[in-house]
Order: sequence, then structure tokens, then C-alpha cells
Amino acid sequence: MTGLTRRHFIAGTTLLFSAPMAQTAIAAPTSRRDMWSAWDAQVRPAGYEPATSNPWGVHPRFLPVRVQANDGLVPGDIHVDAVARYLYHIEPDGTAMRYGVSIARGNLYEPGVYTIRRKAKWPTWTPTADMIARDPGLFEQHADGVDGGPTNPLGSRALYLYVGNRDTYLRIHGTPYPRSIGGRASSGCVRMIMPHIIDLYDNVTPGRTAHLYATEDALGTG
Repeated sequence: MTGLTRRHFIAGTTLLFSAPMAQTAIAAPTSRRDMWSAWDAQVRPAGYEPATSNPWGVHPRFLPVRVQANDGLVPGDIHVDAVARYLYHIEPDGTAMRYGVSIARGNLYEPGVYTIRRKAKWPTWTPTADMIARDPGLFEQHADGVDGGPTNPLGSRALYLYVGNRDTYLRIHGTPYPRSIGGRASSGCVRMIMPHIIDLYDNVTPGRTAHLYATEDALGTG
């Protein structure tokens, strides 16, 4: 017998083992409001004219143009034609501003009727758990989120799509990959060229409806 009491044992173990390590808080991604104007200028080409500026080399049909809207469409609503890759924003005078977009690849595109519950300038971004599980090599490195800025996957602006009070994690947003416009490239969202969504953003009121129509696959047109 060593004669060690329980109190001696407890006192001794405190010399061998330190206190539990404190959890280091991971800072949430941020967007520097003081940089927003500078970032806007950075992504907007010199002498920018929406209908003609095209340093991105996209097909000219994807540049913004005003068109006549179909009868009966609600002013302020957004309609995404997934076949032609167009987004229409309906104006009160019966016209619409039309922009080129890209949509989700494969079966990730989700047609439906959504409410634009909020919008954000130079938003932060965090991939969903499903995105990380589906493509860890691409998304796991960003699991803690990405600060707002010109290289953020959501780009310069984002419109957040909801069903009721449920965030669908679908967005209409800018992209640092403008050459993807006209194609199928995202993980579910609708992408726009950054200066184009900057122009659209101020004219969109939260609470309006976004209609995302079916793809060519669903329509059976190839």
C-alpha cells in the first residue's frame, strides 16, 4: 500500500492533465461595407453601357434589353426562362428588362414559384451540407464560409428565394464566372453577370415573386 489518499490522487492528476481546451470560435464570414463602392467599380467595365458592354465575351443576346412583357404579368415579379436562359423583370409600364443567366447543372435546377424574401449587396456565402457531401473536393475548403467580395461565388448581389418562411438556399446572384452565362453551371442557383444584377437589384422589392420555369429536359425538347 502506498498510503495515497483519494485527495492526493486527485491533486496529482491535476499536474498531469491540463484543463479542457477552450473551443476557438470561428469567425463568421463578413462583407466590408466600406469596400462595396470600390468593388462595384472594380466589376463594372469602363464606360459601361448595359446593352453593349461585353468584355466578358458572352453571346450578345445575353446582354440586357427592354422587351414587351406578356399580358397579365405582375409588375415587380421575376420570370426565369430556363430554356432560353433569360431572366425577365416585369416593369409597371408593361415592358420587361431581360437579362442572360445560367442555371444549375444536371438535376440540381429546381423550377417552382418562390418569394424573394430578402436581398443583399456583396453577400457572404457558405456552402450547404448537401453541396459539401456531393462535391467535397470543391466545397469542403469553404465550409466555414467565404467573405463578400469580387471572388465570392455569389458575386455583387443576391436575391434570396423562399417558400413561405423556409429558405430554399436558392439564389439569383452575380457570378465571378461570367462566361458561364447561357449554360448550366451552378449548384442550384440562377447566375447573372455582376454589373447586370447590380442594375437589377435596386429595382427588386422583397416580397415579390420569382417564377423559375422548367428546363428543356423537363419539357422534353432535348
